[in-house]
Amino acid sequence: MDRQAKDTPIRLIQLTDTHLSEDSGEQLLGLDTRESLCDVLDLVNAIETNPDHLVVTGDVGGVGEPGSYQCLLDLLAQHLPLPMNWLPGNHDGPADMLTACPSACERVVELGDWLLVLLDTSVAGHVHGHLKARELQSLGATLARYPDRPTLVFMHHHPVPLDIRWLDGTQLDNADELFALLALHKQVKALSWGHVHQEFNGVKDGIQLIASPSTCIQFAPQRDDFCLDKKMPGYRWYDLHSDGRFETGVHRVADKSYGIDYDSSGY
Repeated sequence: MDRQAKDTPIRLIQLTDTHLSEDSGEQLLGLDTRESLCDVLDLVNAIETNPDHLVVTGDVGGVGEPGSYQCLLDLLAQHLPLPMNWLPGNHDGPADMLTACPSACERVVELGDWLLVLLDTSVAGHVHGHLKARELQSLGATLARYPDRPTLVFMHHHPVPLDIRWLDGTQLDNADELFALLALHKQVKALSWGHVHQEFNGVKDGIQLIASPSTCIQFAPQRDDFCLDKKMPGYRWYDLHSDGRFETGVHRVADKSYGIDYDSSGY
């Protein structure tokens, strides 16, 4: 019997870079990150008929406050009670995430005929990303164990430069090792990340490369210095088909003004 009914795709939702605080009303460059996340969650509910699963790709907290993880869990319970998995970004505390919700920290998810693999690229005390040897070994072992499952790999940091000089120095610093490993496992359909606060689609070695917008502020593409984009907060969706095909796209909040400080030179 098929794990997934033919012609009935799995609807997967990706949220990223929520930058929440323990305190309600906390702002990031003039934007209340809790308010913008609630707007995105309301948008999901307005658009999505019956989503199946949620992945959150890091920077859940803005400054690594333990209470920010419970804040996200509470908001999801109220607005989007889906099965969920998350991974840490450079602003997060992985141990605090594990304490807040151990089940969400599961790194391998069987979803119908598909496999989701979540990677930890965070480096304590640093902004850039790195995949430790044990992380790569675990990924290789997982992919070898499920050779027939179409697979999406999620992480926080971008593995390829995006022509954003101020941000590209914080990308995954050993992406060549990751791509060498993925080249051995043709079932990997896409590699998806957060961190860059913008939408991106590309291809490398036959693997789709996908970045997702933040649920809060957005970074302007292709800039040498820090610059905010005026695009609105949003989320990414995926339709995962049983034959290994997938579609993906982005939906954004509309008709809303957040009072963002677009003249800011950083945060």
